[in-house]
Order: sequence, then structure tokens, then C-alpha cells
Amino acid sequence: MPAIALDPAYRRISVEEFLAMDFGGAKAELEDGLIYMMAGGSEQHARIAFNILMALGPRLRGSGCRPYGSDLAAQTEDRTVRFPDISVYCNNPAAPENARKKLLGDPQVIFEILSPSTFAYDQKVKLAEYCALAGTREVILVDPAEQRIHLVQRTPTGGWTADWLAASDDLTIPSLNLTIPRAEIFARD
Repeated sequence: MPAIALDPAYRRISVEEFLAMDFGGAKAELEDGLIYMMAGGSEQHARIAFNILMALGPRLRGSGCRPYGSDLAAQTEDRTVRFPDISVYCNNPAAPENARKKLLGDPQVIFEILSPSTFAYDQKVKLAEYCALAGTREVILVDPAEQRIHLVQRTPTGGWTADWLAASDDLTIPSLNLTIPRAEIFARD
């Protein structure tokens, strides 16, 4: 990254410029004004993301909260835009005035499904960015390789707790007042 950042041919762009770009179906994120292309996911990654969305959808129906996949952006810093694997927005995000928006404010809950190539980065850089969002209550990191779940949650005093759930524990998301059985998250069928 330092070589790119110092090269005058690479101009830092704004969040608005980035969101107006068409990448022709490819995925990209904006980090400190620079565009970074993202690799596609694996079957395992896609399956777990689908499982979580399928578990959240019916449990959140009628609650004013809605889960979204990785097509909806979250602005984590002045010139940084991330696309969490799953984000949950509350306060009626599906209202007609939001239909064309690419940013809806801070997600209440964020899921990142870890992969070997992003494992350390997601747990350090992205996790810190997500925890800095005022409206975010829980960040959940899912490790498909070890079938582990890391629950990071905001405390009433504004700090954060972080725990890897035991192998037998289901995922309880306090701010949404719901539990997703572990078996649903890692289901193969």
C-alpha cells in the first residue's frame, strides 16, 4: 500500500465519488480514499452468509430491523467504505426514501465471515473500524475453518467485550433480542 499511496497517479477520492462508480459486478472497498478490489468468496463463505441471512430474516420481520448482504455499504471513516458480509440496520431501513441509498448510517450489528486471506486484517483493521461506529452494538466474526464465533459487543458504558463462543454455544445477539442456533450458522444443507 505505501507505494500506491505515494504515487501521484493515485488520487484519493471521496466516498461520494466511490459510491457513484460502477465496477461492472466486481467488488471493491474504499480505504483512506484508495480503491481496493476484493476477491470473490468461497462456497463455504457464501453458504455461511446465506445461512445467517436466512436465520435473521424471519426473526427480524416486523421488528423495524432488516438484515442485508454485502451489497450495502458502511462508511467507517471519512474516506473509507466497507461492505460487511452481513449488516443489520434498524429504525425502518426499508422505508421508501431509502430505496436508492447505498449508505444507511451505522449498522446495529455487523457480521464478517473470516477467510484465510483476510483473517488477521478483519480482526484488527476492520474490527477496530466497526467498533468506532457510534450506532454499532455487536460485531460478529465467524471463522468457518474452525467453526468458531467471535462476539464483540458494546458495553453499557461504551466499552467493548470480546469473547470466542464455546463450541456448544448458540449465538445470542442482545441488541436484537434473538438467538441463532450454531447449527443453523454452519449448516451444510
